[in-house]
Amino acid sequence: MFLGHQDAWREWREAGKGSRMHHAWLLAGRRGVGKASFAAAAARELLDAPTDLEHHPDILLLTHEPKDEKEERKRADGKPFELARSIRIAQVRRMQQRLTTRPTAGNRRVIIIDPADDLERNAANALLKSLEEPPEGTFFLLVAHSPARLLPTIRSRCRVLRFPVVPDGAMASLLAELAPGADQATRDAAVSAAAGSPGAALSFVDLDLGKAATLMRNILETGDPDFALRGRLAGAIGARPDRERLQAVLDLARSALADRLEAQTGSTLALIDAHSELVRLTGEQPTYNFDAGLLAMEIGTLLAKAAPASERANV
Repeated sequence: MFLGHQDAWREWREAGKGSRMHHAWLLAGRRGVGKASFAAAAARELLDAPTDLEHHPDILLLTHEPKDEKEERKRADGKPFELARSIRIAQVRRMQQRLTTRPTAGNRRVIIIDPADDLERNAANALLKSLEEPPEGTFFLLVAHSPARLLPTIRSRCRVLRFPVVPDGAMASLLAELAPGADQATRDAAVSAAAGSPGAALSFVDLDLGKAATLMRNILETGDPDFALRGRLAGAIGARPDRERLQAVLDLARSALADRLEAQTGSTLALIDAHSELVRLTGEQPTYNFDAGLLAMEIGTLLAKAAPASERANV
């Protein structure tokens, strides 16, 4: 479960010996490296709870809720709700109201906030009050992909556990074990694109994006002068990709550019510009929900512009 993060687990265990366990922990590391799984396991230890924590009365999870609070009553087709981009102050207020009562099953309660770096500023300010004066027996586990986005005052009240990226060899072994049905090319592409994130690697395999990864690298190599590869890329992405698939597609493209930058071939400036544009696209991905062709064309053109100069005449 804690692939590559034995040091974090050891530090957590040592903190619980002898002296009083610190009440607030910041689990910091890139998306998909195992922070949420670690938080669940840590909550189990704190509460001496069974494996299934989904309905435990003394665990509160603050995460993204439906954008429209009434949407759940409107939707009857089983499709996923559109989630808000931030964790809102109303959620923190509800959590604080719960903290005015005693734990149900014992004398401890665990609050998991994931991702904590998506707290709205007023929600973060409200949370700070609870971190400064926590009720006895209350523990906070803040999962953060970009800790720098948290208020400095929140970071200062947390003990930090850092989760480094996992080496490619360990991830390749994990995929061979958990995704034996995937072909080797798909697993290799997933390891490369995931950049040390086991969760991302498994997602790439599940989404069957090996063909898209190969096409992206071909565009980066050749410049795709006749636009044929970009058309095939649109087909590999799919006509109606969901948010998870779009995120994975953008991660694959950034991975291809990062590999080129590391090899220091082609125009470094063009590579950096293309990478910056892909970062921008990540924030705007909902605008491509119903036009995979447009997304494929924009990604493909960025990769083509980053191709060696001799291949960029017709992009």
